Amino acid sequence: MTAVSLAVGAERSFVMRIPGFQDLYQRHSAAVYRTALRVTGNAADAEDVLQNVFLRILDRQLTVDPNWSPESYLRRAATNAAIDLLRRKAAAQETAMEEGREYGGQEGTGLLKEGLRRALAKLPEADAELFVLCYLEGYSYEELAKLFQVERGTIASRLFRTRATLRKDLSQ
Repeated sequence: MTAVSLAVGAERSFVMRIPGFQDLYQRHSAAVYRTALRVTGNAADAEDVLQNVFLRILDRQLTVDPNWSPESYLRRAATNAAIDLLRRKAAAQETAMEEGREYGGQEGTGLLKEGLRRALAKLPEADAELFVLCYLEGYSYEELAKLFQVERGTIASRLFRTRATLRKDLSQ
């Protein structure tokens, strides 16, 4: 068994023994972090998501099967955790977008990204997850259809509706 320590808060650490966990963390933590960073746009939030994803695995005491391909599962978990974080922030109104600013230049790009994050937080979780996996993580329609166990056409129509909803929300 491998002992793995993850910091929980500033004062204490959480140690559990799960076979293969350290290898799982070392091999996939960078992908989980990148996924979270793309969704949240904030390094500190991405680190929180990274920690939450792996702590959930520890809390559930999942056995890590060497034949299991965890990359898709962990990316989905990171996407969902990041969207949950955005929703909590939106509900608490921690971020405020300045009214009346033009979307132009580097500052405008940041404002547009923040607007997209807010709009994603308003979507149903499944639609936000699908959008992030397709447009931020680069999954193809075929990969998403297989992952969600639906037809490719279903993925295309859900993404079309999601983009329309996001466009409408961003234009207001």
